[in-house]
Amino acid sequence: MIVGFDFGTTNSLMSVVVGDRVIDVMDVETGRPHPSIVRYEGEQVIVGRQAKDALGAAGIGIHGNTVKSPKFLLGEEAVTVGGVDRSPVDIVADVVRHVRSASLAGPQRNVLGALDNAVVTIPVTMNGIRRAALREAFAGAGMGVAQFVHEPLAALYGFIRGSRDPHEMARRLARRNVLVVDWGGGTLDLTLCRVDDSQVRQLRNGGTDQVGGDEFDKVILDEVVKRFRARAGIGEDDPAIPEAELRLLQDAERNKIELSADRVDVTFYRPSYFQSGATLQYKLTRQELEEITEPLVTAGISEIKSLLDSLSMAPGQVALCVVTGGMAVMPAIRSRLYELFGPDRVEVPSNSGTLVSQGAAWIAHDRQRLRLAKPIELELARGSRIPLLTAGTEMPFGGEAKHDRLHLFCADPSDGIAKFPIATPTALSPHPQASERRTSLGILRIEVDHTAPPLHERLELEVVLDDDLILWIRASSSQKKDRASASYYDLEFGLGFPEGVVAGGVGDPKVGAETDAVPASGIVVRANVSQTRDQAVVPGDVLYLHNSSAFARHAIDGATQAQLLEHLYYQPCAVCKRAWGDPECRCGST
Repeated sequence: MIVGFDFGTTNSLMSVVVGDRVIDVMDVETGRPHPSIVRYEGEQVIVGRQAKDALGAAGIGIHGNTVKSPKFLLGEEAVTVGGVDRSPVDIVADVVRHVRSASLAGPQRNVLGALDNAVVTIPVTMNGIRRAALREAFAGAGMGVAQFVHEPLAALYGFIRGSRDPHEMARRLARRNVLVVDWGGGTLDLTLCRVDDSQVRQLRNGGTDQVGGDEFDKVILDEVVKRFRARAGIGEDDPAIPEAELRLLQDAERNKIELSADRVDVTFYRPSYFQSGATLQYKLTRQELEEITEPLVTAGISEIKSLLDSLSMAPGQVALCVVTGGMAVMPAIRSRLYELFGPDRVEVPSNSGTLVSQGAAWIAHDRQRLRLAKPIELELARGSRIPLLTAGTEMPFGGEAKHDRLHLFCADPSDGIAKFPIATPTALSPHPQASERRTSLGILRIEVDHTAPPLHERLELEVVLDDDLILWIRASSSQKKDRASASYYDLEFGLGFPEGVVAGGVGDPKVGAETDAVPASGIVVRANVSQTRDQAVVPGDVLYLHNSSAFARHAIDGATQAQLLEHLYYQPCAVCKRAWGDPECRCGST
């Protein structure tokens, strides 16, 4: 059986679908997800709830031996924990191993199978190196990764599939824009999706790791200490004891949660907090909490607005905003989302804290494979494009990869560089038109022989799509022998619904990004590669340098009108010698 696994910055959770319902596999003692915390005491590894409890109960040295939120360490070679260099992959593997072993020992063990494979959720901003490290960590814990899924996309899939009537929910959202705001402890993840034609597809992703719940905790701690110092007259020359400061950070997280529920005030109390032995005691009200955290809330709302602005979409064009993650319970965040979208279009599900894991479990149960939501295109000379990967391409499962290779020519080697602009349509369209707006993924460059004539040097382009949802582009030139590669992880995906859960047929006409065909403005790179040795794709100024006879009046294989204009663009006026387009040149009119 393949389960859903949400390895979170603050907490980790596993879910599984049995029959027609989803089951969350929680910590048996607390009935809550497992804290993503690891503590090392000699050869002993303490993970989860016990490690978190130790932060408030253990004495000297706990700070150096404990790792909180190890997800952020992925991608680094090594970190020092308690004076010992440890691999972040091994630290994460300790968390995954603990969740797996605790689940196999819990009351749901009879329906979990061997727990050797999972659909694992990831933040949309997690890069390729960190994804590969996370896959390695799961392998070290005895679990394979069937496929990665963006956390907000998994949440939306779980929101639809886990509803009382999935068919009715899909019909309700058909042909509408749905924004998922996954505001967790480590990251704010955003995805704007469209539900239609029996699938859900991502329009645009966004997010940041600067406004997660952990950042809120740090800001609360700093402000509480600052205000207490001012009230008690304790100066900066009396620093906090590191161990007490770490325990106060735990207090900040707990008190933030209580103030977000039904408490109107909480008290921070830490005996011997300062090195002088002074005790910290401060009563914090909900109003103060909102004042302290207002800049972070505003920064998060700004991320949402920027995502919509990138698609020229107004908040009124979002039919539904689904809010998930631990921070979804914070009243200030809900209030700002209500202001932006309206209370009737913001929904915070009762299972918002576990919806990401549940969505992954439904994806595993339905055996749905991620597909590219939009084609990946290569821009050629003269503005034409060819798809490197078509929309609907299925993403590889664990251990798989898709390969393709293209043979090209350099149409304009005059600057010694071949350019490969990689782009994707901004809108969701089965057959994007040339005039439709594109979003650039990047430009790959390799050196070519600048003395070679146009269309002489051969170029090879290799396209690889791997199981970490990473697109690799590798290019090489035949004469210069140069090689370069680039990877792109900011891709959009889609998920189909199983038979019987079909969207479409009902809903409003497509709006927003679907109709936006405004070309991006600014300076652009002129693509200079071609699939064929077609002289028509060579810029006129370059063609004249290598084959001036093509511009003769009666040339058999002559220059096109566009090439003639390009050549003349770089020639001064024959009468006044001014540059092409100079407003002072009036020779043509006289």
